[in-house]
Amino acid sequence: MVSPTEAMPDRMELACGALEVSILPSLGGSISRFDWRKGDRMIPVLRRAEGTPANVLEAASFPLVPFSNRIRGGRFQFGGREVRLRSNMDGDPSPLHGHGWLGSWDVEAATPVSADLTFHHTPGEWPWAYQARQAFRLDPTGLDLRLSCRNLSDAPMPCGLGQHPYFPCDVETRLATVVDSAWTVDEQVLPVDKVPAAGRYDLADRLVCGQDLDNGFGGWGGTARITAPSLPFAIEMSSPNAGFFQLFSPGGGGLFVAEPVSHANAALNDPEEEWPESGLRVLAPGEGMSLDMRIAVLPVEQP
Repeated sequence: MVSPTEAMPDRMELACGALEVSILPSLGGSISRFDWRKGDRMIPVLRRAEGTPANVLEAASFPLVPFSNRIRGGRFQFGGREVRLRSNMDGDPSPLHGHGWLGSWDVEAATPVSADLTFHHTPGEWPWAYQARQAFRLDPTGLDLRLSCRNLSDAPMPCGLGQHPYFPCDVETRLATVVDSAWTVDEQVLPVDKVPAAGRYDLADRLVCGQDLDNGFGGWGGTARITAPSLPFAIEMSSPNAGFFQLFSPGGGGLFVAEPVSHANAALNDPEEEWPESGLRVLAPGEGMSLDMRIAVLPVEQP
């Protein structure tokens, strides 16, 4: 059973205007912090990892490639064969989030406001070779991040992408986004029933901290706005090519995760003919796909 990487990561620092981003290539190509700084005042845009985290789950955000969320029991059928994957998280029988978040990424290029990272997967339990890339671009109003994956095998490969940003929150933090459906989940956080995004699952404009939610949503509008009276800015996360959304809001509060993802949780367990509806792509040899995410930091008027 593989545990999240514990190797000492290197660090890349980006800065533009009031925004600062730290990237840890060898810790899953993750972001360790994304801060707004003005004078002596520093406010985290994403959940801040203090110092150098030993575990990628302590990071501020990490990439999901070549699938997001879970594969039920680590088994799925594709092209007349069964693919079996071991658990990659202690205590969870279903492997999740692919390989990139548990691997080391190479630095291809870097400037004070940008970074390009690559990750190579050699066939094994996941029987396809692929290359993933992350392109980070910081400007005075936000961070753009493009995650891409290219099939390097000589056979078709299923693929899905996502990002896993953690946001700090308090009792007044609100989330506003558009979704039309939600999936209830079982005790292993696997989908059970698809239901309308109403009541408990209404994300139109709601308090988001401490909600005891860990659910996937369909029909996502591609933009989520995060606000709190304590913040001098609003956060707008957008991903125009992600049709699905995953929200994790633990009951204890303090943080939540809002994931733009290209496919539904456990989509690889759906019949292959349903994959297009579930958001999964099948990449031909040499074909690639990408998912863009922007986290914008927008000023708001203070009372």
